[in-house]
Amino acid sequence: MQRAAIAAFAARQNWKIEEWFLEKKTAAKQGRGIFTAMLAKLKHGDADGVIFHKVDRSARNLGDWHRVVMLLDQGIDVQFAHDTIDLHTRGGRLTADIQAVVAADFIRNHREEVKKGFYGRLAQGIYPLQAPTGYLNCGGGRPKTIDPISGPLVRYAFERYATGEVGLNKLQTELAERGLRTRRQKTLEVSGLAKMLRCPFYIGLMHIRKINETFVGVHEPLITKQLFDRVQAVLDGRSVPRATVHDFKYRIMIRHSDCKRYLVGERHKGRYVYYRCHGRTCGGVSLNENILDGAAAKAFCAIVRTPEDMDELRELVERERATFSDEGAKHAASLKLRLANCDDRLNRLTDALIDSRLDKEAFDLRKERLLGEKRGLLDQLEDVNGEPPWLKLYREFELKNNQLLRHETLLNAEFREIVNSISSNFSIIGNEPTITLHSPYKEVADCARNDLGGPRRGDVRTIAEEILLILRMVAARETGNDNTSTNQRVA
Repeated sequence: MQRAAIAAFAARQNWKIEEWFLEKKTAAKQGRGIFTAMLAKLKHGDADGVIFHKVDRSARNLGDWHRVVMLLDQGIDVQFAHDTIDLHTRGGRLTADIQAVVAADFIRNHREEVKKGFYGRLAQGIYPLQAPTGYLNCGGGRPKTIDPISGPLVRYAFERYATGEVGLNKLQTELAERGLRTRRQKTLEVSGLAKMLRCPFYIGLMHIRKINETFVGVHEPLITKQLFDRVQAVLDGRSVPRATVHDFKYRIMIRHSDCKRYLVGERHKGRYVYYRCHGRTCGGVSLNENILDGAAAKAFCAIVRTPEDMDELRELVERERATFSDEGAKHAASLKLRLANCDDRLNRLTDALIDSRLDKEAFDLRKERLLGEKRGLLDQLEDVNGEPPWLKLYREFELKNNQLLRHETLLNAEFREIVNSISSNFSIIGNEPTITLHSPYKEVADCARNDLGGPRRGDVRTIAEEILLILRMVAARETGNDNTSTNQRVA
């Protein structure tokens, strides 16, 4: 439409158009490339004049408008197809100047209103920019939601990189093979992956780099702060990723008690795997992988319970859930008090900045730390979810029991994960492998050994009661409410 109006205006004046210039950048900003190139051609004498569609299309900032007016002083004709303004007269130039000033003022006011709306959304916890990879845009004024397709892949990226077993290049290849794409349906580049792993949006925080401020979002976090912190440690070199050459089953798992070194896997004759300590004073300690498998299987057997045991335990848990005490509610109340304390500290921090008792750099640093602490408390509150802590332990125990029942079919990485999750130490003392279980698996294993020769042997209900009591005891100890005796039995 603008081009047709300019062409019609030139035809009425019987002027020939030598060249068209289509500027796609807004006239509100200086430094437009095509606009500058056009001015250069006019000053070079390539044409006698220029036709703009309207005054506010030529420039909406006073700097560029001054450059347009200067063309007149250089003998270059300036015309407007839509506005009947003669810049060669005093009144016409005044009229054009007023329109240019009004346009510039409109842009400044509009920019301020947009800025107020932008930061207003941030204060409400809503991200006013495009959703990062793994989230979906839900329209203006609404929080971003997790993308059911790319969200799990982004979570996998954080979990995978946090292990320290892969670098950015290998992880980028894995994600491309799994189908992770940006919102433009392109493969994520290595630089984009590094930027994604640094983004606090995935733990519920919104950092605006331009002003170096962080805001709490109301969107659902994709990962926990603990996982995010582990990833930052790897990125910062505090936990250096190591390339995997051989994926031995017990890789970086078993320490020699004498020298504290990890046993290194070695393959002999192409099929036999041995784990050897290379310490100078260890005398060549070496164990066949089958021996380690036997030690692991023995530890697993002490923990694992039959499907009948778990059915009985599940019945007890359901009964307890119907009449559970207010343990979970008390824990949630404690977390809420700590959250209120965080908010109070944030308010006092803001007051210190306003009263000039704190400079902006120190304010931003302390605010970011407090927001990180608050995010961690919110994660804990979400985990509690009003339920007693022992119920979470039960769910973990049930999951681990199912995994241990099929441990012979697990992949090496899955096997290492399950061993690390139930034990605090896997070491070699002399030539004997020793696995130290942690709670509640240690107590469950001790319970099984105590029941082997007792008068309650074979009493499934008693086994289920013992496990439930252990879970309650461990949960109470971890939450600082250790008032459960191991001699008590569930009625």
